[in-house]
Amino acid sequence: MSIEIANESEFTVDEPALAALARYVLDELRIHPLAELSVLLVDAPTIADLHQRWMGEEGRTDVLAFPMDELRPPPPGSERLDRARSADSDTSPAVLGDVVLCPEVATEQAREAHRPVEEELEMLCTHGILHLLGYDHAEPGERATMFGLQDRLLDSWRAERAPGRDAGERDESG
Repeated sequence: MSIEIANESEFTVDEPALAALARYVLDELRIHPLAELSVLLVDAPTIADLHQRWMGEEGRTDVLAFPMDELRPPPPGSERLDRARSADSDTSPAVLGDVVLCPEVATEQAREAHRPVEEELEMLCTHGILHLLGYDHAEPGERATMFGLQDRLLDSWRAERAPGRDAGERDESG
């Protein structure tokens, strides 16, 4: 799996940890191991510009997701879900797209929510990845599905990283 992290913001972010989270989320969702993902960290003016240009909405935001390839369901009988396949090829993995995060906005939101900035960035990155995979939260049912999955992924990610666990130990129970 190719996960590229580019920090163009002035904020210090643990890029390897963010890449590890993205890899974990994609693995948990059984995305093809050769799929490609880009995570870009930008400043507030840049995300405000992207927000206006692509979403038609004024002001800054915390995360934007720009899907690249159309995702196809797995072929019948496939052992692996392999959800990230290009619509025009049966064998080539897809470029999932770009998740754009704004650490400045994330820092403000983390402060308001009384949680670490790292946790806010993890949540936003996971949220963006889910959008790339077609999840949405416009309708109440969609919202419940997307946020439930987001919470489950983050809870399991944090449980695996909890102090006292061996780095290679992974809970396969659920």
